[in-house]
Formats: sequence, structure tokens, C-alpha cells
Amino acid sequence: MQVWQDEVGNICGRYEAAEAGAPALLLGSHLDTVRNAGRYDGMLGVLSAIETVQWLNENQRRLPLAIEVIGFGDEEGTRFGITLLGSRGITGSWPQSWVTHPDGNGITVAQAMADVGLDSDRIASAARRVEDIVGYLELHIEQGPCLEQEDLALGVVTAINGARRLNCRFTGEAGHAGTVPMTHRKDALAAAAEWMVFIEQTTREQDPQLVATVGTINCAPGAVNVIPGEVSLSLDVRGPLDNPLETLLSSLLTQAEAIALRRGLRFESNEYYRIGATACDSALQQALSHAVETVQGRSLSLPSGAGHDAIAIAERWPVGMLFVRNHRGISHHPAESVAVADVAPRACRLIYRRSR
Repeated sequence: MQVWQDEVGNICGRYEAAEAGAPALLLGSHLDTVRNAGRYDGMLGVLSAIETVQWLNENQRRLPLAIEVIGFGDEEGTRFGITLLGSRGITGSWPQSWVTHPDGNGITVAQAMADVGLDSDRIASAARRVEDIVGYLELHIEQGPCLEQEDLALGVVTAINGARRLNCRFTGEAGHAGTVPMTHRKDALAAAAEWMVFIEQTTREQDPQLVATVGTINCAPGAVNVIPGEVSLSLDVRGPLDNPLETLLSSLLTQAEAIALRRGLRFESNEYYRIGATACDSALQQALSHAVETVQGRSLSLPSGAGHDAIAIAERWPVGMLFVRNHRGISHHPAESVAVADVAPRACRLIYRRSR
């Protein structure tokens, strides 16, 4: 391959087509990790793409399309708290404000880039022309247990879930735990608990692909002998289609208001994060499903609950994703584990069929 590092720090390699100058099929994933990470989240997709090119080269095969392998930089956002820096670089959708964004030690993105020989003034030069790329395929570990439960090595991703994140608060009235009768209480924690049960039950009933999580909760004043007067809690709602996601969120917030009204409390919420669902290309899904059926007998289609570089790439080009079985679905943890037999015999055949 012809190999280079682009202006935003991605590592790229091109395996030329049968006729030089043909557009490319882009293969890859990200090279960065979260803290205390596993070995496969991101890197497996890059290494599998390199192995695919090696197989093609060893068998002296050139395709109608060039194959470009890319290892994206900073998909996770661990250092700076902003995500998809590498993939937004090649799509030309890098916000200018990112260059001044600091890490926990006050070092800006621009300074960090300079430390490794990159010039933040040249980020725009990383953008690729739309006509130079025909699509993007990403192999990634499944960050969940579905493939393992189905005893399948591979699955085809339908969409990357959209997400909404909110900070919520129930405000009641603190009081003495021994002197205020149960019928006179305005217990914020009891209201929050009732709502949390409703969130779990309603989300289960509406759609098996929708998920909702209360991940943090803070109770004040937080004393054993005081009725809770205020409870702050987070809400994270995700799903592969935006309309059902909005419907679920609306019903959850409506119920929170009803609980607060019935109990004589106040409820408020603030949405601080929103990202739309990203659908994988239907033609690529069909082609990948056919290939997966060929190599393992049947194909399973499933959404991704986690974000990927494909979110950014889908703004410019068709994207397709394959999931690989990951033991117990554990991810962002050293216990990530894939079987060689699930990866090695399949990746090259899948890519070769698609590229033809």
C-alpha cells in the first residue's frame, strides 16, 4: 500500500485498483481507546482491513475499486471530551472551535497536534472529495451479547442508535423523618423511584430495540433521618429510529410531570446531548447479509447501541458495518475477547465479495 498520515492524524493506506485512479472502498475503524480498555474495540477493524489487503496482495488480486485502509484518530473522545475527530476530518465537518478545546491539563487540541508534528491550521486539507470514495465498511466487536446468545460469529448492523441525554430533577420538601405523617410528605426520592420503575417497564413494552437508563442519582439533603427534598437524576434514551425514540422520551417526561403533580412536587428536565440515529446503507446491508449467510448459514441484523466513526462517514458516503461476536458482550474493559475462528476465515471473503 501507499501509506500516509493525513492532516488530522489518521493513518491511511491505499491498495491500488486494477486500473489506477479508481475510486476507493474505505475499510477501517479507530485506533484510540478508552482508559482501562480492551484490545479489540476499534483496532480489530483496522487490523482486519490490513489483513484483507494482505490476502488480496498474496493472491495477486486487484479489484475494480481501490481499497483504502484507515485508522481513525480519537473516536472515543477520552482526552478532550469531543468525539469522531479523525472521521470528521475526512468528511470536512470539523468544527473550528475544536482546536481550542482543552484537555484536563489545559492542553488544547491544537497544542496536542503540534506536539506530534501536526498543524491544526491544515485540518481542512484532510477532507476527501466525495467522488473519490464509494463507501465505507467497518468491522467492530459487538458491544453487547446478542450474537453470542444466537451462537453466531457475525451480524449485520442496521443503524447506529440515536441518543438523548437529560439532567432531571424532582423538587419536594425536606422534613423530619419521625414527625411528618406519610400522607403529608412531599418525598422527592419516592417520586424519582416511581418514575424509574415506569421508565424500565414502559421502555421494555414499547420496542425491544429502545433502551433507557437512569445512570446517576443524587439525593439531598442525604441524611438518614430527613425526608428527601430534592433528587437529581440523569436519563439516557437510545434507539435506531428517531421517531420511536422521540415518542418514548415524550411519554417518559409526561409521566414524570404527572407523578410530580400527584405528589405535590415540581419536575424539571434539561436536555444537554442529542444525536440522531444513523442508518446503514440498505444496499450494503443486503450485500453483507448475503455474504454472512454464505459463510455462516444465516445472518442476524441488529442495531448498534454505541457510537462509531460510521456516524460521521454516513454524512458523505454509504456505510455498512459488521459486528463480530464478543465474549459476554463486555466492552471498554480488558476482558474484551474474540475468537480467532470468528474473524480470520471470514473477513477477506466478505470484503472480496462486496468489492467485486
